[in-house]
Amino acid sequence: MQSFRTEIENPIVEQDIIELANKIELFKNGKIDEEKFRSLRLARGVYGQRQQGVQMIRIKLPFGKVLSNQLRRIADVSDEYSRGRLHITTRQDIQIHYVDLNRTPQLWADLEKDDVTLREACGNTVRNVTASETAGIDINEPFDVSPYADAVFKFFLRNPICQEMGRKFKVSFSASDEDTGLSYMHDLGFIAKIQDGVRGFKVMLGGGLGSQPRHADVLYDFIETDKIIPVMEGVLRIFDRHGERKSRSKARMKFLIKDIGLEAFKALVDEEQHAIEFKSVVIDADAYVPSKPVSVEAPKVEITDFNAFKTWKATNVVSQKQNGYVAIGIKVLLGDFYTDKARLLANLVENYAAGEIRLSLRQNILIPFVKEDLLPFFFTELEKLGFAEVGYNKAVDITACPGTDTCNLGIASSTGVAAELERVLKTEYPQYLENKDLVIKISGCMNACGQHTMANIGFQGMSVRTPDKLVAPALQVLLGGGNLGNGNGLFADKVVKIPSRRGPEALRRILNDFETNANGQAFVDYYKVTGERYFYELLNDLQDVTNLMQDDFIDWGTNEKYQKAIGVGECAGVVIDLISTLFLESEEKIDNAKASFDDKVYSSAIYHAYSSMVNSAKALLLAENISTNTQAGIISQFDETFVSSEKLNLGTTFSELIYQIKEYAPTQEFASKYIENANQFLAKVRAFRVINQE
Repeated sequence: MQSFRTEIENPIVEQDIIELANKIELFKNGKIDEEKFRSLRLARGVYGQRQQGVQMIRIKLPFGKVLSNQLRRIADVSDEYSRGRLHITTRQDIQIHYVDLNRTPQLWADLEKDDVTLREACGNTVRNVTASETAGIDINEPFDVSPYADAVFKFFLRNPICQEMGRKFKVSFSASDEDTGLSYMHDLGFIAKIQDGVRGFKVMLGGGLGSQPRHADVLYDFIETDKIIPVMEGVLRIFDRHGERKSRSKARMKFLIKDIGLEAFKALVDEEQHAIEFKSVVIDADAYVPSKPVSVEAPKVEITDFNAFKTWKATNVVSQKQNGYVAIGIKVLLGDFYTDKARLLANLVENYAAGEIRLSLRQNILIPFVKEDLLPFFFTELEKLGFAEVGYNKAVDITACPGTDTCNLGIASSTGVAAELERVLKTEYPQYLENKDLVIKISGCMNACGQHTMANIGFQGMSVRTPDKLVAPALQVLLGGGNLGNGNGLFADKVVKIPSRRGPEALRRILNDFETNANGQAFVDYYKVTGERYFYELLNDLQDVTNLMQDDFIDWGTNEKYQKAIGVGECAGVVIDLISTLFLESEEKIDNAKASFDDKVYSSAIYHAYSSMVNSAKALLLAENISTNTQAGIISQFDETFVSSEKLNLGTTFSELIYQIKEYAPTQEFASKYIENANQFLAKVRAFRVINQE
């Protein structure tokens, strides 16, 4: 097997990459179950693509911070392994597409040369920790949240408590009460606060988008900064144990909170603190090293179009709390840009700013620490790159996921219609170039990667069927969502479903009505007054599918007739003994526990042992054709099926054995005993399986 030692100095990272290479080989040879392989590769940022035989790679960039050397490295990797296009996501990641699965280990190794990871960018893990792109420069922030977002990212990366959860887990940090990190739609959202001179956070819990959006609850009005990691660890442990696992559509944190209630969940988190090693994790914000601006004389440039420069300054320049500096927003159409421009941008910010960019939740780029007297120079340089388009974070700046371009789950085009709607805004409603109060977002399916359910005006890709049973691409129009600040938000109402080609006309009607009747109100306030029924009547005739034309059956951005195609997956090609695979995984988890024990990381050792016992119990239940939907369910069902019936003698109940994890502090003595418990339990269930197969 290829060694990456010469390229990667960190042995933990090297082992990660070697493991991915090994598992790819096992999968190709039919020796690993397809679902298990999918789980592993997703947790390594390797995601199946709509097109057969190629992968999307998601690059994890905590709180959207990218240094110049890292941007150049990502560009090099995209050119070598992909097609030279970079896509900024609504979670401040970068995605590249059309990558050969067999080349992903070397791709990852190349990225790690500049400390860029794929680890846990996808899968049922803690996804990229996002934050306000203005963190550290925000004129309204009580303090910079970047060190805290960075600490959370590092603490939970590779942490055993969040490697195989029932679903993904999303975390955000907001720099101020404006809540630009959108805490109310996250599993955990932190809003920076200062109380009695002490730094801390308001904590939001259990928010989410998708087909059933849920507004987050306030978990704590204020906790000090040293408590955010212990609280998050408690939340993750409870989610891992009690979260749904059988029904994917019900497996997010928001459904667990809905089922058991906030107070019951909070009680479980408080109880779990007994088992957590670190009751306080002090985050040394002063140790975090922010990027430093260079000292440089402003090159002399000539502005040929002063009106264009003036408009650009009005829409794309962001005030910064550091005197003499501003930030520049780059409006990136649909979040897509190319490697040649990425390299030139990296050089520009390295030589004339602070050698750093921030990716935004609206799929844009922010350049911090630009000296004010350098603005004319930056305008001319960015103009050469096509990066001086006006309207950064304004109404004309539409957010869209990749949709049917590359995503398995896309139902209708999001990027194609987004480009057309932006064209309508620019040409017919130029006043929206400077309007930041109107937010438009588009998703290609109900999963809301484009965040359409929290937009003022949202569109969701769907399909419609005519009376003649012909299928055409469609858009559901949603209205009235918005961010109200300080952890408060509104989710949009579903108003009408229309053929996709009528999307621009729907937008025109909405904006014409708003312009005529709103009397200066923000759109979210105007919608509160008018309501869903008012806009239903305004748009209802656009739903008619009895009069579709030939163009209505061709989606935006393509010339081909529309075909609804969802969820094209990979095929393992062979039948795997799933029970044996689960037992082998239990062995691996025990090996991981022993490795953590040797490293004196006893809390991790204990959690690996816990995961092994859950996995072993699940294997024996599956052998009896019993499926369960939570880890807690596996534990209780195992007792009911095997222990209470006296089929298997453990000397105690399985619940008492495994739930020691809640009762004892993570000491060396308990870790050693608990690992041995896991070993003995695996041996017993394996022996039981052998006897009952004979």
